[in-house]
Amino acid sequence: MTAECSRAGCRDAAGWIVAWRNPRIHTDDRRKLWSACDAHVDYLRDFLAARDFPVEVSKIDVADGVGAQP
Repeated sequence: MTAECSRAGCRDAAGWIVAWRNPRIHTDDRRKLWSACDAHVDYLRDFLAARDFPVEVSKIDVADGVGAQP
């Protein structure tokens, strides 16, 4: 199964995982995951970072379908 980009209106295949949390409501061990295509990974990361949310971006490892640090 191929992940789809989380950007509204985008149906492209995702190649990135954007892991984030809202520190006002999420505990330190909680992470929300968005998937992103190459065209929207920067947009999604910047959108979250502008709100001072901790954000980590990793490439999707196609072999096992999870994020792998580039």
